[in-house]
Amino acid sequence: MVVSINTNAGTMSALQALNRTSKDLAASQMRITTGLKVNGPKDNAATFAIVQNMRGDIAGIGAVKNALALGESTVDVAIDGATAVSDLLVEMKSKAVDASQSGLAGASQTALHEEFTALRNQITTVVAGVDFNGKNLIESGASNLSVLSSVESSTIVVMAQPIDTTTLGIHTATLSNSSNATTAVTLISQAIVEVSSALTALGTSSRGLEIQHEFTSKLVDVLKESVGTLVDADLAAEVEALQIKEQLGVAGLSIANGRPRAILGLFSGD
Repeated sequence: MVVSINTNAGTMSALQALNRTSKDLAASQMRITTGLKVNGPKDNAATFAIVQNMRGDIAGIGAVKNALALGESTVDVAIDGATAVSDLLVEMKSKAVDASQSGLAGASQTALHEEFTALRNQITTVVAGVDFNGKNLIESGASNLSVLSSVESSTIVVMAQPIDTTTLGIHTATLSNSSNATTAVTLISQAIVEVSSALTALGTSSRGLEIQHEFTSKLVDVLKESVGTLVDADLAAEVEALQIKEQLGVAGLSIANGRPRAILGLFSGD
């Protein structure tokens, strides 16, 4: 074996190995900094392409998730309004029943009529105020609500449930006398049934949106977990092996550099 002090092949090999290890260590430090083992197509082109597609799916499904949450909130606001209307109708029926008694004093009849009218006006106020994101599902002439439910543009349609006083047929009801009050009792009873039906329909729609929202949230979580499996770095084991290789490389380079000095020892007589 030729031993040369001009060309130290061992040093060159050790230095190349040390440079490769240093390069790998720098890449590992990048992975630790970002938390990702695949930061771009240079790291793993195929995996990066797959992950980018999955990230696109996550973004799309995230938009659907937001649309479902917005739709669910819109319906829930309508439910709150319809519940308030139902409660007001119950109070109106009580006033109407009281006013339907024969021989009721005129002052009492007038007071009941005024309370009845005030409650009806409150229904009008409630219905007008049930507006969320520019949508009111219980006002007169309300249109249906279409909610995006998938990235393929499928929708869930929530049927409008108008329950204003005109639609309910109670806008002209009066308690001015016992006969009118009796008629009002019938009208209010029918209105309570109609509002209950509206609440049932809105509640069913809200539950459907909630189920779809929960499913979409789980789907996003599964996709994110899959992306993490493909690109997340193993931070616990990322640097340790490379640090050991670097230390061994330094030791190997030191040994290789020591060979020419061993030749000098032949001439020094040591």
